[in-house]
Amino acid sequence: MEATNTVSNVTDLTERAYNIRRHALRMGEVQGQGYIAQALGIADVLTVAYFHALRYRPEDPEWEGRDRFLLSIGHYAIALYAALIEAGIIPQDELDTYGSDDSRLPMSGMASYTPGMEISGGSLGQGLPIAIGFCLGLKRKRSSSFVYCLFADGELGEGSVWEAALSAGHWKLDNLIGIVDVNNQQADGPSSEITGFEPLADKFTAFGWHAQRVNGNDIDALVAAFDAARALQEPKPRVIICDTKMAKGVDFLEAREKSHFLRVEPDEWQKALALLGRGRAA
Repeated sequence: MEATNTVSNVTDLTERAYNIRRHALRMGEVQGQGYIAQALGIADVLTVAYFHALRYRPEDPEWEGRDRFLLSIGHYAIALYAALIEAGIIPQDELDTYGSDDSRLPMSGMASYTPGMEISGGSLGQGLPIAIGFCLGLKRKRSSSFVYCLFADGELGEGSVWEAALSAGHWKLDNLIGIVDVNNQQADGPSSEITGFEPLADKFTAFGWHAQRVNGNDIDALVAAFDAARALQEPKPRVIICDTKMAKGVDFLEAREKSHFLRVEPDEWQKALALLGRGRAA
C-alpha cells in the first residue's frame, strides 16, 4: 500500500516535524558538528512533503509508482535522513551510525548508499537539471508521478539552475515541483549578498513556472502550497519558495551569526533537545 500522504491535521504534522528535528540533533551529536541549522530550518518543509504530499512505500523505496524526491543540496542529507527515518524507510537504530565508516548515512547524500535517496548531491546546481531528466523520462512512461527537487538559495548563483529552469518551462513539465530553501546563508556569508537573486518568484514566473512563496516554517501555509502545486491544471512546472529560519526551534543556535556549519559543544546537545521539547509542549 502507499504511505499515508494526505495527513492534514496540523497537530500530527507538527509532531512529525518535532521528531525530524530530534532525529537530526541526535545524528549531529554523533559527530559533534554538521549542517544542523539547515536540518532544523527545513524540517517543516520535509514534514509536509513526506507526510502530506508524496506517494511512496516505506518498505519498497524503489516502487515504480512513487513520487521522486531529489535532494540537490547534498549537505542537507542529515535533514533528509531524519525524514526518511521518521517515514520508516530507514530504521531508527541507524541514527548512531551517522557519518561513520560503512554507514548508510554518509555526511553528504549518496544514492548508492541510502534507501530513499534518489540522487547523489554535493556538487551544487546539479539537482534541478537531473530533475528535468527524471520528469521527461516519467512522461515517456506515461507516469502520473511527481518529481520534487529541493535546492537552496546558495545554488541560485549556479548557471545550471537557470538553464534547467528555462528548459523546464520550455518543456512544460507539469510533473515537476521545485522547492527552494531561502535561509539567506551559505558558506561565504548571506546568500543574497553573494549573488543577488531577488525578486525570485518573478524570475521563475518569467521562465514559465507557477511560483508560490510561503513561510517555510508555517505548516498550514506549506500544506496549502503543496496542495496548490499538485492541483494546478496549467501545463507548467511549479515552484514553492520557502523562507526558513536557520536552526529553527533552538534559540541559542538561531542567534549565531554564522550557522552554515555548526560546531556544537558536548553539553549543548541536551540543551538543544530540551528546547525543542519545550517548544513542542507550547
